[in-house]
Amino acid sequence: MLDRIGQMMVRKANQSEQRPVFDKAGEIPRHIAVIMDGNGRWAQKRNLPRIVGHRSGMQTVKEIVKAADSIGVQTLTMYAFSTENWKRPREEVDYLMKLPQEFLSTELEELIERNVRVRMLGDPQGLPPHTVEAMNIAEERTRQNTGLQLNFALNYGGRTEIVKAVQDLARKVQAGMLKPEEIDEAMLTQHLYTRDFPDPDLLIRTSGEIRLSNFMLWQLAYTELWFTDVLWPDFTKELFFEAIAEYQSRARRYGAV
Repeated sequence: MLDRIGQMMVRKANQSEQRPVFDKAGEIPRHIAVIMDGNGRWAQKRNLPRIVGHRSGMQTVKEIVKAADSIGVQTLTMYAFSTENWKRPREEVDYLMKLPQEFLSTELEELIERNVRVRMLGDPQGLPPHTVEAMNIAEERTRQNTGLQLNFALNYGGRTEIVKAVQDLARKVQAGMLKPEEIDEAMLTQHLYTRDFPDPDLLIRTSGEIRLSNFMLWQLAYTELWFTDVLWPDFTKELFFEAIAEYQSRARRYGAV
């Protein structure tokens, strides 16, 4: 039964010999979220250290950011490091914490030229100072940009995000600033990390895993999901466009007929 559901819901990108072309005049997803999965397995398949896969995956980030910017995507959110990723080997975690600094040191000037605005989503508490500093510098230097909004979800967990939002609302109720019955979906949404952006229209996950992994649990309620077996370092702009073509072929009814 699960296999049948999977066949109906999941587009296996690497099984398509002739990739569909998205309609440039059609609806482009305003917000695309990406779970960049498979860096470690990509490296292991080549008998290389896992960190080599993460470095290669960084090149893919560059390509997909440019692709999204070129077609007018408004917001691109990349799941870079989850609250669960701290369980990984120390050497790998240390390297992942250096990647934002490494990426931005080489790419920030081009992002500024492209009018891209950078922001971190997640809890800065617990992140190394050099990671936080790199993100703060990027946010400050791109603050006035008006093009693609590029979000990096770092030390991010969907459940933690919702808990923090509920705690903020509870404090306001306790302080007499808010009545419990005044709390609705819109108000909770305004207390999330993503309060300044629309919910994702499209979620892309690479590497063949078919789950959300605690990513944007509230925001993905009506998001179109697209999965591929391709590992993140091998993901290309052509596959990115294929996901958009699939998105354009779906009817989004939000519970209506």
